[in-house]
Amino acid sequence: MKPADNWNAELYDTKHKFVSEYGNSLIGLLSPQPSENILDLGCGTGDLSYKIGESGAHIVGIDQSENMIRQASSKYPDIAFDVQNAAKLPYTNQFDAVFSNAVLHWIKEPGAALEGVFRSLKQGGRFVAEFGGKGNVELITSSLIQQITETGFEFSPEQFPWYYPSIGEYTALMEKAGFYVTFAMHFDRPTPLEGEDGLKNWIRMFCTQLLEGIPEQETEMIIANTEKQLKGSLWKNGHWIADYKRIRVIGIKPSALTWGGKMSKYHESQKPEDQ
Repeated sequence: MKPADNWNAELYDTKHKFVSEYGNSLIGLLSPQPSENILDLGCGTGDLSYKIGESGAHIVGIDQSENMIRQASSKYPDIAFDVQNAAKLPYTNQFDAVFSNAVLHWIKEPGAALEGVFRSLKQGGRFVAEFGGKGNVELITSSLIQQITETGFEFSPEQFPWYYPSIGEYTALMEKAGFYVTFAMHFDRPTPLEGEDGLKNWIRMFCTQLLEGIPEQETEMIIANTEKQLKGSLWKNGHWIADYKRIRVIGIKPSALTWGGKMSKYHESQKPEDQ
């Protein structure tokens, strides 16, 4: 059965533009070149696809959400967008690079996703990604789950929609898929949320699976109690700060330019400095 598309593209664009804005520095690590073929995996509403395309690269943007793809196609009609499942990528030896920002923590089949990315790349191609790592938004989600259960609703681990790996766990999966991991880091990124309703809007945007089946009146109460509980720790200088923790990785698909477990000079030049 086809999963429900709960993504609100308008709310995403109006209240959560920080997702794309924080991805701008990741484009710097990607270093897109003119005429390269690049896949934007989990493109959302297309803003980063557009920025990558400004380099002269040829972009394909994919997302599992039809709502997001519809919005992206409306905003950027000259870019090729398509609805695809990240765990079932249909491409083979097609792209010079695969780029992914704030998506892979939604993929609970990480091995299948990485195998698909590896298969999609040409030999010598690169995979550049950022996503939620171990401990990401732990304060928010722990409080929300607590409020759900204290309100009298059951909560099971299967309802938790994210995969937040450690850096060791994820790089091991990359190597298993065949990548040379050339860069990996885990870092805190406290993230301001817009307005007094910033936390509420964030929960409404990203936590629909946690709240699924709960009537609206109780949902409002759960969110209000979550705000109250987190006010002392995440409300600072007049706005909410989400406790984001991120992982960034770069992997290379080996080619004739690699030998003896060492990268070519070209690939060495792609390693980020002082990130």
